[in-house]
Amino acid sequence: MNSLFIELYLDEDVNVLVADLLRARGFNVVTTVEAGNLNHNDDQQLEYAVSRQRSLFTHNRADFEMRALEYFAAGKTHYGIIIGTRRSPYELAQRLLRILNKTTADEMVNQVQYI
Repeated sequence: MNSLFIELYLDEDVNVLVADLLRARGFNVVTTVEAGNLNHNDDQQLEYAVSRQRSLFTHNRADFEMRALEYFAAGKTHYGIIIGTRRSPYELAQRLLRILNKTTADEMVNQVQYI
């Protein structure tokens, strides 16, 4: 992969304002709506993120922890899953910036981070 900056894909349960706030800081972010993936299931959401080497940000802890374990057991690669509790878009953006500013895309491979 050899990529410096994490590129994010926001699950449909994340407020799209988070994407705008992160883009204003220069980060590459795609929302579920922009990708045309609204109402796709969690497997499809993760597959989309993986196919584009993007870290996925979601509030859906239980389902995506399970998917991360399934990927690990199957020896499959994902490009990071970030799980956050529901907070204001501004607080989520600040918490995400802590990861985006200190972690490379290569370091996020197969990692699950919590904010």
